[in-house]
Amino acid sequence: MRIIFAGTPDFAAYHLQSIISDNSHQIVAAYTQPDRPAGRGKKLSASPVKKLAAANNIQVLQPVSLKEGGQQKIMATMEADLMVVVAYGLILPQTILNTPRLGCINVHGSVLPRWRGAAPIQRAIEAGDTESGVTIMQMDSGLDTGPILSTSKCSISDRETSSTLYQRLAVLGSSSLTKILANLEVGNAVSTEQDDSQGTYASKIDKSEALINWSLSATNIDRCVRAFNPSPTAFSLIDGQRFKVWDAAIIENCNDLAAGQIGSFDSAGLLVGCGRDALLLKEIQLAGKPRMPIGELMKSRSELFANGKLLGL
Repeated sequence: MRIIFAGTPDFAAYHLQSIISDNSHQIVAAYTQPDRPAGRGKKLSASPVKKLAAANNIQVLQPVSLKEGGQQKIMATMEADLMVVVAYGLILPQTILNTPRLGCINVHGSVLPRWRGAAPIQRAIEAGDTESGVTIMQMDSGLDTGPILSTSKCSISDRETSSTLYQRLAVLGSSSLTKILANLEVGNAVSTEQDDSQGTYASKIDKSEALINWSLSATNIDRCVRAFNPSPTAFSLIDGQRFKVWDAAIIENCNDLAAGQIGSFDSAGLLVGCGRDALLLKEIQLAGKPRMPIGELMKSRSELFANGKLLGL
């Protein structure tokens, strides 16, 4: 088939690579978001999809929007059979959805209809879900509401982070995508309508959500730490200084400390009181410093995290 690919981050590039490696289809173009400022120097940086496409001599297009009439005309000249969309980040108007002969399909990082929207991986971990997966759907005008072509599931462990689940779903999705493309090519793909009554929404992550609320239970805080790893990364304050929390563990039946109060520490971690139970901070990062195990950090900064002090101030 003649395929147009649309995607932006690493997760999308992983799927693009699977189509390239399969070598069964012709990728006629890769759509990705415009280059963005990145890093301390804020230099324009190409997306992972753009870099991969360019390395494979695939035409790259980076429109700011697909809503302009000219974009549909440009796409129509490609005479594509299908458009594959993976974490693209732009809305596809109906004219674009209708342009390829077989329409557009989307690879989504959840078991739809649960967690439609921008942040399905993070929201699944934050909510304490025990299962995730990848859904491939035929796109319609709704937000992740189209008929399901394929669902692949995997478990979520109690130590899963968004980073680790992201990688697992990239592998799972790529394998599923290759199979679906083969079925679509010969007309064997079967779709199933979603049950809208079971739909939930995974809203985009706001950086402010990463500020730890120590009055929550240790279980809820631990989920947030894992959900926001690697981005935007859970954080708190001490003496007005901001620090990130990369790894933590729940200490059950430990309720002697006030919410946010620092308790004992050893090489395993720093104990902090929560609304229920306590959290053992195992790896943190001070502003402008590298990530560091608590045991190493406390050799030089034990006065900053002294017993009895309150976090969040």
